Amino acid sequence: MCGASAPLLAPSLPPCLPPSPPPSSLPASLPASPPASCPPAASLSPPAEVLKLGGWQQSRSARDEPHQPFPGSLSANRTQPGGGGLTVRNEDRGDNAGRPTHTTKMESIQVIEECQNPTADEILSWAQNFDKMMKTPAGRNLFREFLRTEYSEENLLFWLACEDLKKEQNKKVIEEKARLIYEDYISILSPKEVSLDSRVREVINRNLLDPSPHMYEDAQLQIYTLMHRDSFPRFLNSQIYKSLVESITGSTSET
Repeated sequence: MCGASAPLLAPSLPPCLPPSPPPSSLPASLPASPPASCPPAASLSPPAEVLKLGGWQQSRSARDEPHQPFPGSLSANRTQPGGGGLTVRNEDRGDNAGRPTHTTKMESIQVIEECQNPTADEILSWAQNFDKMMKTPAGRNLFREFLRTEYSEENLLFWLACEDLKKEQNKKVIEEKARLIYEDYISILSPKEVSLDSRVREVINRNLLDPSPHMYEDAQLQIYTLMHRDSFPRFLNSQIYKSLVESITGSTSET
């Protein structure tokens, strides 16, 4: 019909807001209802941060676990001067807070040596000389315990594995240990990969063609220097070392 007015169309409304009835259709005694609000959006925050190293994943919360001293370590046995050895079992060696559970392939290497607790003079001398500390099994054991709290234990493990390789004379054993060291500490797929520059990696790749007891010498020196300049100063200021010094100086003054 020409005279009839076109039906009114309700204006388009934003999503989540249901259309309200025309004001004229509401009873006078009832106020207009407020528009319904949108339900709260689901949380888009990601789960706990995941640590990804060489294809391995683990929750960041694992890194926040309190440090536990190695069984038989100096910090665990400091109340027993001259006490038992510091051997760490293979299952203890596999523990590395903040890293995926990964058993190193070089299980034949005794990376933490059995030894007697050092004397007070030896412990105090470590603060003056990194080389002297690294030459003593007890010093290396305590330093490894500290590195474990910084998630850099693999640096010392690599250095010890290279020292072990230097002692070998059997060609087949040399080849096997050289391969395992590469898989454990050099390969980018390893969760225990150490930090080496490209020049040293090129040298290692060439040496793999003809493995020798000293094929990792450049890499070993680079990691040794890194521990000396970077980790050792923090070790001397750590609670692990300070507590040990306090325990031996206190017992000395009492006697």
